[in-house]
Amino acid sequence: MVEAIDLKAGMAFIDKNGKLIKVMETNHHKPGKGNTVMQMKLYDIRSGSTVQTTMRPTEKVEQAILETKDAQYLYTQDDTAYFMDMESYEQYELPTTSIEEELKYLLENTPVKIEFYGDEVIGITLPSTVELKVTETSPSIKGASVTGSGKPATMETGLVVNVPDFIKEGETLVIGTQNGTYQRRAEN
Repeated sequence: MVEAIDLKAGMAFIDKNGKLIKVMETNHHKPGKGNTVMQMKLYDIRSGSTVQTTMRPTEKVEQAILETKDAQYLYTQDDTAYFMDMESYEQYELPTTSIEEELKYLLENTPVKIEFYGDEVIGITLPSTVELKVTETSPSIKGASVTGSGKPATMETGLVVNVPDFIKEGETLVIGTQNGTYQRRAEN
């Protein structure tokens, strides 16, 4: 059993109705009056529905033990993403609705970890950083400094990242997958 205050994004648990739930976001909220609550965005793995809910920080849930295997992202077709186990070459399918955010960081052949609950494929874990090419951004400003507020850049996967003013279209950047932030230019 784990307390709600200890739940983090990416963790999974079994709710009181027996549903397998994955935590998408958590926020520790202390209203002006009253007790502290955990505001959470949860994803029901089997039904594909997402729900916003609150829990008391001391509320206990049964943590689902997930196993992972090294895999590689292959491609997405229609509403299904395909992955391959790096040892057995077995292929796994995931509905794109269950990994919408993760897909913004994936190019073909990107290494990931496939998450299992028993024999059931329930999600993926991304590497901590990925390299993506800038496909669209406003022209760089002459004399732009590293300390400027930055500008939005659209990456080749459709992900929009705030980047320094000196970044140009066509450059490959290292992007942190935890919060979608620019880290640095990729080394060629």
